[in-house]
Amino acid sequence: MLRYLTAGESHGKALVVIIEGLPAGLPITAEEIQGELARRRLGYGRGPRQRFEADNLTLIGGVRHGRTLGSPVAIEIENSEWFRSDKWHEEMSPAPGATKDPLTQVRPGHADLAGMQKYGFTDARDVLERASARETAARVAAGALAKKLLAPLGVQVLSHVIQVGAARAASSSRPVPTDLGAVDASSVRCFDPDVEAAMVSEIEAAAKEGDSLGGVVEVLAYGMPIGLGSHVHWDRKLDGLLAQALMSIQAVKGVEIGDGFEVAGRRGSAAHDPIVWDADNQRYRRESSLAGGTEGGMSTGELLVVRAAMKPLATLNRPTLKTVDVVTKEETVSFKERTDVTAVPALGVVAETMVALVLAAEAQRKFGGDSLDEFVRNAESFAAGLR
Repeated sequence: MLRYLTAGESHGKALVVIIEGLPAGLPITAEEIQGELARRRLGYGRGPRQRFEADNLTLIGGVRHGRTLGSPVAIEIENSEWFRSDKWHEEMSPAPGATKDPLTQVRPGHADLAGMQKYGFTDARDVLERASARETAARVAAGALAKKLLAPLGVQVLSHVIQVGAARAASSSRPVPTDLGAVDASSVRCFDPDVEAAMVSEIEAAAKEGDSLGGVVEVLAYGMPIGLGSHVHWDRKLDGLLAQALMSIQAVKGVEIGDGFEVAGRRGSAAHDPIVWDADNQRYRRESSLAGGTEGGMSTGELLVVRAAMKPLATLNRPTLKTVDVVTKEETVSFKERTDVTAVPALGVVAETMVALVLAAEAQRKFGGDSLDEFVRNAESFAAGLR
């Protein structure tokens, strides 16, 4: 089974991710992974940190001469800010000691207070450094490998932003894999050019007031094989795995498979995808994507459609959120850490990552194989059996 583990803090020396379960022979380079990390930094409304976070990475193990060895792959992502400022050497030092300036004005909407209570900490930085969305850089690195594993099966995963603040794109405006360049070229990663300007206006208005915005991204997986996931156990249902993976992303508060929320208000006669026989391709097809490409916890082979909703960021450029100082117990406003007006464009790339990791893990579970050739051969054999 494909699995991964990340380690590291937002202002620490580096992030580290270890990916286990990849077959031998998967071609990969540090430059390919770096390209995915660069996409995570895209988007209008991001803060100044994105201009100097280079995400320099090193392949530590599991890869030789541009291909995986079947052993765990270890990747280190250097934190350039840690190397530029002595402040973080002291603040994030692993050596015994204490900070001179503990953070005690906890932020509503963050992990600060709950984490401090859970672990008995007196400094919010003990929590926020790990809870930071900076951790998703390690996930994106792992996701680059997951996408490479899915590619020989013909699976392509991409995302686009469908809502920022009150500006929302039409549901019919949906990119295909060849449109990914156009999506990434958009300042907000929106495929609908008419709505892009409205999204930018929403961001500019919030920025002037020192406020923040949330939004919704849609992840699409084309070329899906049939039968990923399972109906027999609650913890192996594909839609459940996707929901858990996307909800694990910082600030995500809602997940939808297909048109899940909309069809809840319809009658059953208008809420399901009709099944037809495609005689030309000798296969069953669904005439719509209301279910988002899953039925009974399994992939149907149709387009996979998943959406994730991100709340507005709780760290504001003009702090106004009421809170309490955990030492004095006096009312105050939450402290300001460097922040973005919105991170919705970046959310799309991270959401792609989480979907790709789930699909790759379930493909490995179904098709197995110690080498990439064996993995692909098993998948092709299954597909031939369906025909």
